[in-house]
Amino acid sequence: MSEDGRRLAYDRELAVDDGHEDVVREVVDVIVRTAPEIRGGLVGRRGTADGEGENPSGETQAEADVWADDLLGDRLSALEGVVQYASEERAEVVDCASSSSTGLSVAVDPLDGSSNLASNNPMGTIFGVYDAPIPAQGRDLVAAGYICYGPITTMILATDDGVAEYELADGDATTLREDVRLPAEPTVYGFGGRVPDWPADFRTYAREIESELKLRYGGAMVADVNQVLSYGGIFAYPTLESRPEGKLRLQFEGNPIGYIVERAGGRSSNGRRSLLEAEATDLHERTPVYVGNDGLVDRLEGALA
Repeated sequence: MSEDGRRLAYDRELAVDDGHEDVVREVVDVIVRTAPEIRGGLVGRRGTADGEGENPSGETQAEADVWADDLLGDRLSALEGVVQYASEERAEVVDCASSSSTGLSVAVDPLDGSSNLASNNPMGTIFGVYDAPIPAQGRDLVAAGYICYGPITTMILATDDGVAEYELADGDATTLREDVRLPAEPTVYGFGGRVPDWPADFRTYAREIESELKLRYGGAMVADVNQVLSYGGIFAYPTLESRPEGKLRLQFEGNPIGYIVERAGGRSSNGRRSLLEAEATDLHERTPVYVGNDGLVDRLEGALA
């Protein structure tokens, strides 16, 4: 697809307030062009990173994590209109010297599910574009999306106008669906964490759900949420007995995924309220994540109450 063709496709989804359409489009274009390079560059980068090998959250970094972060960080921070770049792989927010004092902030999980490299299972890239300094509330998002590196490479892109799905090849984006909505009849569920580590109230809820829906869980949130968007259902990475604050990061995972699912007609929750309403106090703050069809998330909140 030509640059003009890609721009026409994005124009249907980029209903962004305050004149930020061009900046969001440039961010998305950089991610679209970089995605095939990231996917192709995974070959030979399945080992752990040099040095300490841990990200700021204390998790083991793959070499591919650091490499993908370097690619996206260099390219996104060079855009005029992007004033901050933040990544799950970096301890601090990067202030972009090439930009003015006003603009948008971009938060990225460069390689969600990189532990799947060893088993050659799907993984992805998550991004959120905030009209506020990071850390920020989910309500400050003006766009969010993810790349899914599955049998084919696809992108989900959400703005206030809705959610669209694209197929990516050779740096171009072809529209697959212009109005992605969660199916009304849920089919699948995926719950993270070890079952013995689940709190009793969530375990009771899970027993109900597993008698109603089909299990789809692969260890990369992008792939698991993509199942929910395709078939309807619920994804959860709950509070754990060993990790009461949750495991996933609010800025890089919870907020963007919550924004996408809510724009697709579903609900997000941290167990008490929408993920998008949660106060953000720390760059690497963790949160429980529950996203999916309204009725399933309503029941979840009732069970946890």
